[in-house]
Amino acid sequence: MDGESNKMIVERFDSILNTGDLGELDELCSPDMVNHSLASSRPPGLAGSREWLTTEGPNFRSFIWQDLKVVAENDLVVQFGTRGGDWPGGRFFGFDVPAGSYERGTAFMYRLADGRIVERWAVNDLLAMMLQLGAISVPSVTTRGGS
Repeated sequence: MDGESNKMIVERFDSILNTGDLGELDELCSPDMVNHSLASSRPPGLAGSREWLTTEGPNFRSFIWQDLKVVAENDLVVQFGTRGGDWPGGRFFGFDVPAGSYERGTAFMYRLADGRIVERWAVNDLLAMMLQLGAISVPSVTTRGGS
């Protein structure tokens, strides 16, 4: 498939996060898809992505692109930009994170074969999110005077 067709597949996959409708997963993704962004405790293959979308996905239903660049070449599609939304509050990566709005830099990369996603990577600026929501704070730094 060409880059434009692959971009459309990724766009459909991306929309699942906001809708929660997992009905298209089997059509869009290979059953043995490797989602490199999932914790190692998640099941392998598409089952791990399905589990994450079911258990954690609802926390990100409002997570939308505010700025998005998409590049596709051959079997690779990259999405990069700023996404944001409303965090409902709760545990996130071991922190109690209060509810609130945030935005963060995000990059996703997908590899496709035969019209289906076979690999996915994600890089998210989680530090920015945690700081904006007040889960962590920047320690104050004092300097000593001197010559």
